[in-house]
Amino acid sequence: MLRSFGATFIAGILLAFLLLTARPVFAGSTTWNVNLTSGHPASGGWTATGSLATGRYAHTATLLPNGRVLVAGGWGDEGILASAELYDPASGTWTATGSLATARNLHTATLLPNGKVLVAGGQGIDYNPTASAELYDLVSGTWSPTGSLAAGRVDHTATLLPDGKVLVAGGYDRDALASAELYDPASATWSATGSLATARTRHTGDVAAQRQGARRRW
Repeated sequence: MLRSFGATFIAGILLAFLLLTARPVFAGSTTWNVNLTSGHPASGGWTATGSLATGRYAHTATLLPNGRVLVAGGWGDEGILASAELYDPASGTWTATGSLATARNLHTATLLPNGKVLVAGGQGIDYNPTASAELYDLVSGTWSPTGSLAAGRVDHTATLLPDGKVLVAGGYDRDALASAELYDPASATWSATGSLATARTRHTGDVAAQRQGARRRW
């Protein structure tokens, strides 16, 4: 059921990022196209740039402190993916980086204040929601496991809070969820917090004046 849900949810180009050069970049599609284009707000035009090594959709793309973009997971010709790639806007090229320990799509990726990227939840290779979470280390280019969510979920939000914690809310597990959890990077643990008044999925979550938070799919 979740496999069908994930496939029907994604339509067209999935992700856009405002890079340090103020050029939004779009990568991947429902046809698993590896082509990538970038645009400039001033001209409103598009130019081709380097292609992903692996076509994918329902992945995440996270702007890193060094200006590169980390693309992780998603769905491709081989099914649900664990692979990850780094885009360098200076050269317009992609390079492989460490793969996720758990293949997943429809997950979230949040840049933490310490420069690491927290990937949480999503749909695993068995097409069921996973509760696992991982941390990407920019220096080593590797992933390491961290505390698991209490409840597996897909299509949730993950929002970086001013205190450095990450709020995960809502999502889907056969039905829309109202539950929410907080991730504490200091202890690498999750704790329950107040539930949403209305269960929901494919929603948004943000903090006013927040500089870096969860990167959402469209």
